[in-house]
Amino acid sequence: MARYASIGQRFWVMFSLWVAAISVVTALGVYAAANSSRQAIARQELERETQYYDQQLARNPDAPLPDTWLLRGFRRAPGQSDAAIPQELRGLDLGYHQVRLADGTLGTVLVSDDVRGRMYLLFNNDRPNNVVMLFGLIPVVLVVLIIYFATWLTYRASRKALSPVIALAKVVRRWNPDHPEPESLAPRNLPAASDSDVEVLVTALYNFANRLEAFVERERNFTRDASHELRTPLTVMKIAVDVLADEDMSPFAQRSLARIRRSVREMEALIETFLVLARESDTGLRDEDFLANDVVSAEVARYRELLAGKPVQLELVEHARFALHAPPRVFAVMIGNLIRNACLYTERGSVTIEVEADSVRVVDTGSGMSEEDLERAFQAFYRGSRTGGTGHGIGLAIVRRIADRYGWQVDLESALGRGTVAIAQFPAAQPPDAALPGPPEPTQIADAESGR
Repeated sequence: MARYASIGQRFWVMFSLWVAAISVVTALGVYAAANSSRQAIARQELERETQYYDQQLARNPDAPLPDTWLLRGFRRAPGQSDAAIPQELRGLDLGYHQVRLADGTLGTVLVSDDVRGRMYLLFNNDRPNNVVMLFGLIPVVLVVLIIYFATWLTYRASRKALSPVIALAKVVRRWNPDHPEPESLAPRNLPAASDSDVEVLVTALYNFANRLEAFVERERNFTRDASHELRTPLTVMKIAVDVLADEDMSPFAQRSLARIRRSVREMEALIETFLVLARESDTGLRDEDFLANDVVSAEVARYRELLAGKPVQLELVEHARFALHAPPRVFAVMIGNLIRNACLYTERGSVTIEVEADSVRVVDTGSGMSEEDLERAFQAFYRGSRTGGTGHGIGLAIVRRIADRYGWQVDLESALGRGTVAIAQFPAAQPPDAALPGPPEPTQIADAESGR
């Protein structure tokens, strides 16, 4: 099952990514701006210095070349060699050039010609870089701080607007459908800042919680009443059938009586199954340690009469013994449905129940199932193409619901004309000793000794 992040977490991630994106874009912008402004400053200064130097030469032909902290000038008179020119400047053509100086710094060079020869003006780009970065960063930092502050205010406002939804999500997360508490979703418990949309949502959930509570109560009442009211007439019918069986009856009447007894048994099993499934959320059946072999043996004996008059042999083979921690009645309903299906759809041959160390196999020699029947076998009210109208189509659906409820696994293997194998596996199977009663509690020993 996928795990989803809460609204608050998504907002925090969204705003964090937004702030990170602003920071990265700002850093890249500052770097690009500083780099471009550094080059622009270098060219501008070189042009100004060239014009100023030309003016100086006009007034004083012996004016020295520029030599400052940022700017230096070199000249190669016509016919002279490049010995007086730094190595990194030699061979440069007219115009602007970027060069790496001997001290590792970056410089911009303007090469020009005049009547006195070729002049090289070198501007050191790295030296004014700190000044450029300082005056460039101050306004940028102020803008970024303003953006951060505005983002924080937006986050706080968004968080406050969504706080009723977040509070509602926390209440719903703690809400137990098996024991609903509608008052926890009452609209009057909403935060004061809730808007109309949240109020509509809470009202809908509150009404749903009330309906669910009423439904759960009706379900409890039904299962409690049905458990008593339906079993009482069935018990009367079973007793009446047993009494009639002792009477001297014709063979036809005996066969009819056998069918009645079989129908009563099936009805009893079906009602028991429905009641167990109806009590899944509020099951009056407590988990306990029991020996699975004993329950399987009882279910085999219970459904043996379904094969009366059929040339079918019902056999229980116990290769191993194991215990389970679950409601024994639920386990009995599951195994009983598998045995019942095998007995109903086998007309001749055998039905073999094999108990392994962690599984129960029900093998029959019935008509088998097609691939389509296998794919739909666990669907409710689906009856296979070769059932002949027998059964209700809910036995295997009930088996699958029980298996899913308790973490068991049920698989079917079948082939037309060769029978079916139903395999029920129990991953939590325990050694048979787990079903033995443990040592008595000290209070039980004291009670026994006092009553002796």
